[in-house]
Amino acid sequence: MTVTVPSSPYAGQKPGTSGLRKKVKVFAQPNYAENFIQAVFDVVQPAPGATLVIGGDGRYHNRTVIQQAIRIAAANGYGRVLVGKGGILSTPAASHVIRKYEASGGLILSASHNPGGPDEDFGIKYNIANGGPAPESVTEAVYARTQVIDRWLTVDAEDVDLDTCGSSAVADTIVSIIDPVADYADLMETLFDFGAIRQAVASGFTMAFDAMSAVTGPYAIEILENRLGFPAGTVRNGTPLPDFGGHHPDPNMVHAKALFDQMFAPDAPDFGAASDGDGDRNLIVGRGRFITPSDSLAMLAANAHLAPGYAGGLKGIARSMPTSAAADRVAEALGVPCFETPTGWKFFGNLLDAGMATICGEESAGTGSDHVREKDGLWAVLLWLNILAVRGISVDQLAREHWAHYGRNYYARHDYEALPTDIADALIAELQGKLATLPGQHFGPLTVAQADSFSYLDPVDGSTSANQGLRVLFEGGSRIVFRLSGTGTEGATLRVYLERYEPAGGDLDRETPAMLADLIAAADAVAGIVRHTGRMAPDVVT
Repeated sequence: MTVTVPSSPYAGQKPGTSGLRKKVKVFAQPNYAENFIQAVFDVVQPAPGATLVIGGDGRYHNRTVIQQAIRIAAANGYGRVLVGKGGILSTPAASHVIRKYEASGGLILSASHNPGGPDEDFGIKYNIANGGPAPESVTEAVYARTQVIDRWLTVDAEDVDLDTCGSSAVADTIVSIIDPVADYADLMETLFDFGAIRQAVASGFTMAFDAMSAVTGPYAIEILENRLGFPAGTVRNGTPLPDFGGHHPDPNMVHAKALFDQMFAPDAPDFGAASDGDGDRNLIVGRGRFITPSDSLAMLAANAHLAPGYAGGLKGIARSMPTSAAADRVAEALGVPCFETPTGWKFFGNLLDAGMATICGEESAGTGSDHVREKDGLWAVLLWLNILAVRGISVDQLAREHWAHYGRNYYARHDYEALPTDIADALIAELQGKLATLPGQHFGPLTVAQADSFSYLDPVDGSTSANQGLRVLFEGGSRIVFRLSGTGTEGATLRVYLERYEPAGGDLDRETPAMLADLIAAADAVAGIVRHTGRMAPDVVT
């Protein structure tokens, strides 16, 4: 029997680029998570008997919300709910499950790379039937619904045993607890030459993978150790923990310092990699060589044909606007289009569904392809392994050969985290107000060629997304991008993207900070970062 629970709206339930993210204590308020889930169902209006997928990254509060979501789904007419065992589903695995079992959508419970624990972060994201994040038309409608919601629906039922695979009934809904790893691992075997990788491992190729006590651990153990033959212990921090073991599960040189230190030591393995809280991001580092996410996208695209799943070539490449233009040069060489989209994986969904792009990537360590509709950390790691195994070269050799052919985009992102929102907004507003006056101005040796607020016209559905970041482009191809992030849970994060292109035959093996020094100075001069924020340096550099 359906139970109607009276409620009233909470302010601020506006989904960002990757769903609704707040502190656990916010989500734990009475009716808070329930209101948001009900608002999703009110908007998407599932057909009677539809299938829903639910899973998350194992962070604190996941199990509580999963149980409530199952009951709310039953009350809203879903016929079947698929839940990852233990409440676990990586974001790319959830996307694959939605697509494989023809679900109408799914709830992914994660705050991605943000910390977990009772005093940390939580999130809910709705993915649609193609397996990708809900488009803005859906998230805007959900936000509108949260502002007027007056009730949520549930059923009177006991909690489901999340730790045993099998099916049970909750009211009229069949709830199936499924193996969270098997379907995804099987998909990876169809895309990559596992035999070539196994042969490389047998010949002595070594790697280290840091799962950061997050969701990727079980997937990495099954694929890397059990199926590819890397020795036990190759995957470290492989058990998902509610607080990620105290780690900040963001795969960068700050939060994955132990891996970086190992990879730059004299006895480093051949290959190092890591993934984040929900498994959709990746870190790639060879012995003595870090590969930026922007370069990784370009290098994977240039070599993807070496993997069976991409042997027929690429239909196109897509990158987010802040991502470096390295992939553009690969697309040009391959004779395929390169699309520049706003930040947020949902913008790639239309291109992938329309068959206009095969590989997509973001500077924020997300790379993926048309095999799912999310970025996919382990997929990127496996494609790197496939390429290295077939070519028989090191990460450093591959990078040097790539830059010698295409030139190098020296690139970094500077994050100023947890800024007071009014200060961050004031900085952006002031900069936006003077964009028209910047062309022709000189900042050290740099001359501004163009400055604008990025707007994207979707080539598939014709929709326009405006105000997606402020761009300052300099003569010679260098640029700075300023953007406020929508993925934090408190305050605002100012992201400053710095890019300098050095053509083939130029200075291709210098330290990145030295090559970007003029741009770093220009960024402060243009935007008044120190003046507005009082911060003398960024909190995180990636």
